[in-house]
Amino acid sequence: MAGMEVLVVGSGGREHALALGLSQSDSVSSVHCTPGNAGTSMVATNHGILVSDIEGIVSLAKQLMVSLVVVGPEAPLVNGLSDRLRQESIPSFGPHSEGALLEGSKTYAKTIMESLGVPTGRFERIDEIDSIEASLESFEPPWVIKRDVLAGGKGVTVTSSRKDAHEALRNGVETDGFVLMEEHLSGEEASVLVIMDESGYVMLPASQDHKRVGNNDEGPNTGGMGAYAPAPVVTPSVLARTREEIVEPMHHHLRNSEIPYRGCLYVGLMIDEDGAPSVVEFNVRLGDPEAQVTIPLFQSDLGLVLLAAAQGNLADIDVEFKKVHAATVVLASEGYPGDVFSGRLIEGWDATIEEGQVLGFVHLAGANRKDSGELISTGGRVLSATGIAPTLGEALEASYQIIGGIELEGSHYREDIGFRALP
Repeated sequence: MAGMEVLVVGSGGREHALALGLSQSDSVSSVHCTPGNAGTSMVATNHGILVSDIEGIVSLAKQLMVSLVVVGPEAPLVNGLSDRLRQESIPSFGPHSEGALLEGSKTYAKTIMESLGVPTGRFERIDEIDSIEASLESFEPPWVIKRDVLAGGKGVTVTSSRKDAHEALRNGVETDGFVLMEEHLSGEEASVLVIMDESGYVMLPASQDHKRVGNNDEGPNTGGMGAYAPAPVVTPSVLARTREEIVEPMHHHLRNSEIPYRGCLYVGLMIDEDGAPSVVEFNVRLGDPEAQVTIPLFQSDLGLVLLAAAQGNLADIDVEFKKVHAATVVLASEGYPGDVFSGRLIEGWDATIEEGQVLGFVHLAGANRKDSGELISTGGRVLSATGIAPTLGEALEASYQIIGGIELEGSHYREDIGFRALP
């Protein structure tokens, strides 16, 4: 289907990656983004509707007469954006609100996994402050405490301190009414993004995110400080087990739901020393920064793939990926992941690399332009420097070459992205 008008919903680095990929698709004539950022404005037309305004987005999609809406973040999916779009016969890449509960409710996701026999850690729901001590006794440290809400990847506490665990559990009960404690899974984390609908599914090249803010995985959790793909820890054997033990049963369950799941199922894995994968969490959208390193790997037309999934026809097309490596390194504002300093000038962000098969460029996230044209920071994760190359080492080298030339007062980034995969 040539000449599609596509609307991307969101304003982060993931949405810049989506807008870039769609703008390079032969099937797409133009891309719109709402609300977008400075990066999306370079390849798409930005609109001022916020992701929380479900009816506003539906009205915009109708006004633009788009052929496809691609929903980036999780909150509008949980709030029923895809439900409303489909009521208007507008294809939407992103699950309906019940499917989105796999991310919106940790309890819901764990219950589904338990019923299907999908490997995951033991869990317990804690509703009363008086039961905290008994629950702490029933789990081995380090303790894993999760709020049952959308928390942007930061609603998790992992600690070996009994005092800190007790405080996190108490805060969870007081804030949300209940909180989850989970068995700590040890091993190496990785992510497999799965595009699926009722007709079939496609597993994207595995990636590995870096959640901790500091080098050597130290410091608090963040939304993600960098990623690379393909991740070698996901060997053919691990991938086969992930397909058989996790993706197949989840797809069978979701395809047979009253309303089929159409979108991306993000499978967050923990791979133990024997190569056995277990699910740490499900998300219901492309990850950020995982999208920045998986979308550039598409050999197939991205627009056609996402449209096919949105219409329930994914099995009718062949999806191929490039045999290259991708890496991205996040530049964060001073203070991130706590209170951040915004409104600061960013210089050197427009550098690119194009040397043979090695490419380097920037995905913008928390950044927008002033009336003067200058780029300023507007959020915690400001941008990411992305490299594409025949080897992971070359991709990382391109990423770090670009990020090393960017100036933003007080900013910081990890210097060891990809360290587990490099010799």
